[in-house]
Amino acid sequence: MRAYSQGFVEGLLIDTMHHISHVNLPQVHHYRGGRISSPKLRKSLEQAQDFCGLEEDVNRYDLLLLVKRIGKAAGFTTKMINLLDYYMAFTRDLDWEEGSSPIVYQSLSRTALDLGVSERQIQKLEKALFEVGAITWNDSGNHRRYGQRCQETGRIKYAYGVDLTPLAYLKNTLERKLEEKKAHDNAWMETKRQISWYRAQIRAVLAELELIEEIDPPYYELEAAYNDIAIQIRTTMSLERVGELLEEHKELHSLVVSVLDEYGSSAVEEQSTEAINAPVATQETKKSSSKSDSLDTHYKSTTQKQSNKLDTSKTSSKCFQERRNENSEHKTQRTEQGESSEVQEEENLILKTGLQHITLKQALNAASDRFKDHMPLEPRPMNWNDFVEAAYSLKGDLHISQNSWSHACVTLGRTGAAICLLLTDQATQRADDPVTKPAGYFNAMINRANTGELHLHNSIFGILKKEGSSEI
Repeated sequence: MRAYSQGFVEGLLIDTMHHISHVNLPQVHHYRGGRISSPKLRKSLEQAQDFCGLEEDVNRYDLLLLVKRIGKAAGFTTKMINLLDYYMAFTRDLDWEEGSSPIVYQSLSRTALDLGVSERQIQKLEKALFEVGAITWNDSGNHRRYGQRCQETGRIKYAYGVDLTPLAYLKNTLERKLEEKKAHDNAWMETKRQISWYRAQIRAVLAELELIEEIDPPYYELEAAYNDIAIQIRTTMSLERVGELLEEHKELHSLVVSVLDEYGSSAVEEQSTEAINAPVATQETKKSSSKSDSLDTHYKSTTQKQSNKLDTSKTSSKCFQERRNENSEHKTQRTEQGESSEVQEEENLILKTGLQHITLKQALNAASDRFKDHMPLEPRPMNWNDFVEAAYSLKGDLHISQNSWSHACVTLGRTGAAICLLLTDQATQRADDPVTKPAGYFNAMINRANTGELHLHNSIFGILKKEGSSEI
């Protein structure tokens, strides 16, 4: 074995160490575990430590109900509420008492499996709940969630997981925001009701102006202006937008009323003069019931069928006029006995539906809230005309065409058509097997009326009985 001097060995070691010092070794990063601290997190942990229990008249589900009622107004999405509801079921009343903590220590994976989402999605929802001040965390050293309850008392001995204590501190804030939301919603609904009232008035005035030949501005411009603002009012519209819509209706209402005041009186005088100068042989006297007469008056009369004022559009008025002209052409070919028989047959068709047994109060009690929202606001008791006006206004929401409505009015009269639309509206809101095609359902009812198989009074009484009304 070759012998090396001590100096040679020392020199070799120095060269080796110098070489190693110039080699680029990978840097080792040290990551810190645990949740990042923040003033908000520290405050929530202090709330959990100082928790003295809920008030005597408050339970944990009162807090959850507040969250559900306020919803997005307080920053709670549907998914956040669902997770909070899920976690609330793991707590007990005694967890919300002084000396305890409502901690959910089920594993993150089990929660994700139960809700059918990923663990990452649960973490995101928990973070969102933390941001709105509803939860915090009582973390273990390795962030594993676990705990144990006392078998005798049911109290939590120890637990690490999601702490729902901060939700108790949100109670006053949520109640204040709920009152603000109620005030906002009431203002929104009141504005919508006023718009419905103005729409009914505008349509009524337009119906009169349509009969006047020359007005300024022309009728078609007024009708186009109304169609521009007669949009469906949805709950997604802001209160500001609905308020703007109301002002537009007020302006148009003022315009059409001023036009009617200017041209309406002269048109009436001209029509009166023409009627006086017309030959006696061409005048035809017709008996009709007052608009405000009761339902029995319309259908017990044997002189003439109830007048059908189908709508205010040109198309339907033209169709109805053509129908009347056609009847007039064949009138001379009928005997007096045959004509009387036809009128009797039409009245019997309506009587078979049981329409004469339905009072206005029963119809209103059987109507849905959506139907009632379309009732015009008048400083007087409601009448059948108001009921028909609400049905006509609602038909667009149900996608029922103008032709279908006109056909129903010709078959059953305006009141009968309105009752059919009420029943169609209720059918679309049934909990079991709701109607998805209201237009087809409505037309089917009219077809059944033609065959004598429609019984409107039974349907109305069925709704009243189901709702426990005393108006049956």
